[in-house]
Order: sequence, then structure tokens, then C-alpha cells
Amino acid sequence: MNDNTRLKPSTNPAGLLSGKVAFITGAGRGIGAAAARLFAREGAKVVLAARTETELKAVTEEIRAAGGTADYAVLDLSDAASVRAAVDRAVELYGRLDIAFNNGAAGQRPGPMDNLSEADFDHVTAVNLKGPWLAMNAEIAAIRATAKRGAIVNTSSVGSLMANPELPVYAATKRALNGLTASAAVTYGPENIRINAIAPGTTLTEMLQEWDTRSPGTIDHLNAQTPLGRAASPDEIAQAAAWLLSDRASYVTGTVLRVDGGMWAS
Repeated sequence: MNDNTRLKPSTNPAGLLSGKVAFITGAGRGIGAAAARLFAREGAKVVLAARTETELKAVTEEIRAAGGTADYAVLDLSDAASVRAAVDRAVELYGRLDIAFNNGAAGQRPGPMDNLSEADFDHVTAVNLKGPWLAMNAEIAAIRATAKRGAIVNTSSVGSLMANPELPVYAATKRALNGLTASAAVTYGPENIRINAIAPGTTLTEMLQEWDTRSPGTIDHLNAQTPLGRAASPDEIAQAAAWLLSDRASYVTGTVLRVDGGMWAS
């Protein structure tokens, strides 16, 4: 074998998620959009879901232009019928569901707990806790009916693992999601459905940028508490989700994987 032969790339590369059908919530921007692009590059057929159709359409067209397979469904995470219809759309399009990334979330206005209105509390809770519960129920039913085995990843937050006085209700919903993830992993593990969560640290999403605009210096303050000294890109968080959803993580379930630059360890 000469040097040129050794350096020639494979003509049939296998992506991390090759052959899988993936459903992603919160896919119009931030971590969800990064995940949609990544999963498609890794060989998955992706169905993007979120509330804003213009964002979904833009990311879907970007994936298609790059040679990936993608479509989208508009959904409201707080509405059971909307969530079920979006998951059913993935099965209608591609005949099965293998993996799901429940990334959609609602933020809260930073500040003490007693400064948050009851309406805002109800909204954050409906999207961040009820939403993943609804999504998992629909996804598990779809996996059972089609692929027979699969994996789900929920997006939690490193803020769920510690006191979070600036985002108390957001953090509480994410801590509850950790518990829901663990319980679901135990319940559905015997059916070969793995369920995990990721806990991102400071990540340069639109949500964080909006917080930093309202409270200048927030990102710098968070970076100062992070051993790696910087925020993550959305793609770095999506990479962790992709691994957990892949067959390379076939013996991992019921875990909350910190992707936080060491913040929680410090």
C-alpha cells in the first residue's frame, strides 16, 4: 500500500447517528439548532420542532442545502396534542423514531423568587417540566411502535445542581427534570429505551445573550467561575447529546452528564 492509498478517505463513512430518525425540540435556535445540524451531519434524518416556524424553516433549509435530510413541525411544548402531533409527524415522514433530544425550554427573568409573577411561574413550569414529560410520553410510544429500542436525552442545566438565586424557578424545573429523567430511565430500561440528561454550563445561546444584555457582565462573571475560563458554543453541548443518543453510549442510562467546563467541580 502506497502513501496515497493510506491517506485516501473512506468512501463509505459511518456517522455517529447513521440510519437513525431523530426528533429535536427547541430546534429553531441555540443548542437545538446546533444539534439538528450536527445530527444531520452524523447521518440522522432529523425532524426539528419549536414554536417559531420561521426559525425552523431556516435551519431546515440550511441542513438540506448541506446535503442532510430534515423537516420540521411547529409545536407548543405546553400542549399535549401539539407535542403528540409533532412526534407523529416524524413517524409519518420517516416511518420510525429512534432518538429524541428534548431541548426546548423557557427562561425566566433573572431575580429573586418573590419577584417572579405567578403567570411566569406557570409558563416556565409548563414548558420546562410538563413539556419534557409530554414529549417523553409521545416519544416512548413512537419508539415502542416502530424502532422497538431507542434513546432520549433531556436538556437540564448545571444550575439545577446548586443553589441558583438568580434563576430559582428555572433551576427548580431543571432539577425536577433530572428526577423525571432518572425515573424514566428505570421504568423504560427493560424496553431498551435509554434516557439521560445533559447539564450544560455557560453556553452562548440567544437566551444567555439576552440575560447578559439585561444584566451586563453576566457572561464574564460566569466565565470567572468556570475552570476552562470560557463559555461553550452550542455545538459543544450538542456533541455531548449526540454521543448519549448514539450506540456508543449503549450502556449509559439514568445519568445527568455535566457539560460545564468544570463549573460544578470548582
